[in-house]
Amino acid sequence: MDKNRKIVIEQTKGHIGNVKRLIHDITNELNIRAVDHDKSKLKDPELATFVEFTPKLRGCTFGSDEYKGYLEAMAPALDHHYANNRHHPQHFKDGIDGMNLVDIIEMLCDWKAATLRHSDGDLMKSIDINAKRFNMSDQLVAIFKNTAKFMEETNE
Repeated sequence: MDKNRKIVIEQTKGHIGNVKRLIHDITNELNIRAVDHDKSKLKDPELATFVEFTPKLRGCTFGSDEYKGYLEAMAPALDHHYANNRHHPQHFKDGIDGMNLVDIIEMLCDWKAATLRHSDGDLMKSIDINAKRFNMSDQLVAIFKNTAKFMEETNE
């Protein structure tokens, strides 16, 4: 085997190993997030508020005036929740711009799961509403929508 070919093969194997390790680092963090997701809702000061408002939220349309009113009434519990859960843009002083990709993935999964709790839940509609709510770039919205389609395809 020619020397340059052998060098390229070894360098490529090293690159592949580095990518594999980095992907495992991210998936390990996602696995931790999956286990720990929203655990703060299971104890006070959040629990009492969510016991009261979860049934109300389930019965209303995401983004509606009624929904926004419930969020206002839940403000103290939500402030605590956002402070303790970095998959929410409200956790960061600069919103989504302060998040990392792992935060973003958990957030999109959270949005999808939230649509499953509403009788009229629709992830594409949620993305559109949250795009305005959180001043998301068109490029990020497109990535979210592409990922939402992927999520639907993998769950068929």
